[in-house]
Amino acid sequence: MSNACAIRQARLDELPRLTEIELDAFATLAEALGVIREAHALPHDLLRGSLDAGLLLVAADDGDCPVGFLAVEEIEGTLYVIELDVCPDWQRRGVGRRLMSAAIEMAQQRRLSALTLTTDRYVPFNAPFYASLGFVLPSVEAVPHFLKKKLDHKIAVGMDPERRVAMVLTLKR
Repeated sequence: MSNACAIRQARLDELPRLTEIELDAFATLAEALGVIREAHALPHDLLRGSLDAGLLLVAADDGDCPVGFLAVEEIEGTLYVIELDVCPDWQRRGVGRRLMSAAIEMAQQRRLSALTLTTDRYVPFNAPFYASLGFVLPSVEAVPHFLKKKLDHKIAVGMDPERRVAMVLTLKR
């Protein structure tokens, strides 16, 4: 299996495949968290919103089949990472890093101030991965209001408040 993949905009007919990727990737996360929880995927209307805004990227293999995706939305001058998932067979091969690099480039082209997200503090392919890209854990006072609301929502739907964190990558202008 080649490590080669192309990063490109997603297509409407690929939304079902992105759901498959998300559900498959969830198993890796659940194992890392040591939780048994039913997998769920983003609603297609949320993915469609990112797609329509030009903010839904895929990593496609040599056959142009998506093996990973990144959905973001523009909020208050930042790109907020809604979801980043990579097929288990393609994990640990730089696909997530390439998708995030494309998102950083997209945010710079749009002249946005930062990328933002919420993630697990301890899972190596979560906060430590994002930290390797330059994301930081802002002080409580420095977390943008919209990001605090996103974090609070994640906790309200069952995420562990000791593990869930907000992260920000400030972009140079």
